[in-house]
Amino acid sequence: MYSGGVERLNYHHLQVFWTAAREGGVTRASEKLHVSQPTVTTQIRALERTLGTKLFRRSGRRLVLTDSGRSVYRYADEIVGLGRDLMDTMKDGAPRREVRLTVGVADVLSKLIANRILEPALRLPEPVRLEAIEDTPERLLAELALFALDVVLADAPVGPSTRVRAYNHLLGECAVSVFGADRLARAYRRGFPRSLDGAPFLLPRRHSALRVALDDWFEREGVRPHVVGEFDDSALMKAVGQAGIGLFPAPSPIAGEVCRQHDVRSIGTIESVRQRFFAITVERKVKHPAVIAICEAARRRLFP
Repeated sequence: MYSGGVERLNYHHLQVFWTAAREGGVTRASEKLHVSQPTVTTQIRALERTLGTKLFRRSGRRLVLTDSGRSVYRYADEIVGLGRDLMDTMKDGAPRREVRLTVGVADVLSKLIANRILEPALRLPEPVRLEAIEDTPERLLAELALFALDVVLADAPVGPSTRVRAYNHLLGECAVSVFGADRLARAYRRGFPRSLDGAPFLLPRRHSALRVALDDWFEREGVRPHVVGEFDDSALMKAVGQAGIGLFPAPSPIAGEVCRQHDVRSIGTIESVRQRFFAITVERKVKHPAVIAICEAARRRLFP
């Protein structure tokens, strides 16, 4: 029989803590688990006693993870995931291990390019369960810091002023093409890119890396488009462009898909405007097999 001074780790306590951290507090965790708030609090305190450290601290009305809590959450996320895998395996009666991949996709990123980047992860020999979350880069990086995401896909690296400790893995870069509905394409194709002066244009909002690069190019070339719309969501920008409201930019490697999906025409490519793409992780060296597949395929095939 087991005996000794070290307490055993209680899986159920760990799962309650994991839920509270993931849901953002005791109240939502109790609703998720269908137990009372005092029960959640008691079990988290029991885990803290076992580990000998505080896992949460109060910040105003919110509970936030301590440094120790963030470390424990990372282990808990893997342990809870393994527990779910075990239950799935026993339910199905087949020794089939799924790889879980939770990806944050920056809202400024083209959905078509994000799909192309993610596709190799779904072609691995082992089955992959993909969970994709779209949000602002700032919110996604906050989730990454809590180990709620495996990787963030973005068009800009994490800057030195960002408080999140993360590492940028450059996937590659490409030129940018300009697209428009048939009527606009016919009107502005001749004389490109000088023809863009005064042309109705749909652009990403000013905080995006692509918008900064385009604004710099407009300034250098003395081209002043008539900006009729600014967007956080690249898919919405393309949908508005499809309606003939204005021209819009997109990465050149997906030009054919943009034209087919949105029934638009490419009017030209701006080679000197380069869009870069990054996989951002909390690890200096990527270890997740699906993230490795994403990085290698993007560098070899998508952005050679």
